[in-house]
Amino acid sequence: MHERFIFKILMLGDAGVGKTCLLQRFTNKRYTGYYKCTIGIEMMVRDIEISGCKVKLEIWDTAGEERYRSMMSSYYRQVDGIVLVFDLTRRLSYCHVDYWIEEIKKYASSDVSIILVGNKCDAFGDRQVHQQLAVMYADNLNIPYVEASAVSGYNVDRLFSKVSVNVFDQRINHMQLLELESIPRGIHLRDEKTLATNKLTTRLGGFCC
Repeated sequence: MHERFIFKILMLGDAGVGKTCLLQRFTNKRYTGYYKCTIGIEMMVRDIEISGCKVKLEIWDTAGEERYRSMMSSYYRQVDGIVLVFDLTRRLSYCHVDYWIEEIKKYASSDVSIILVGNKCDAFGDRQVHQQLAVMYADNLNIPYVEASAVSGYNVDRLFSKVSVNVFDQRINHMQLLELESIPRGIHLRDEKTLATNKLTTRLGGFCC
């Protein structure tokens, strides 16, 4: 497959919230129910298409245990998007979202795309975090919130698509700005934008393939 874009996505959250299960459901379309603690960082890949453009997602699955956290700071700087996961059946993992947000602010790019995910929404009787509470929290941070289930597959594709589209939009906007900067001065602003869009569309092969 000819790749137009490569997006690096980082999975964050406490140990046991289901990051690996969500990722396996997205990349392999399967759920094993077998829990294996991630050691350090592991990567999985999936190819998707956005607006006719082929995109390769490199998704980094991180260990949520405290002993591995010191080694992760360098990965924050390299990513385009972050999927921040908590467990809807473990309120403490939701309370720890504040910690992960501070880590993101400390180490990641200021324009990194973030999505907050409440996993295990299928476990209705065990829920400890109300949906409206998480929605309000995400709204205050100006980031999207999605509830998902690795068990059933509910909203799994949607959450990865959502963060990928946000990254894609940022990438296209950045490319348009670069095209604008390359246009000679003295051209009317409206003409500049038209020229920049036309040049970008030509580079991407008709936007895109």
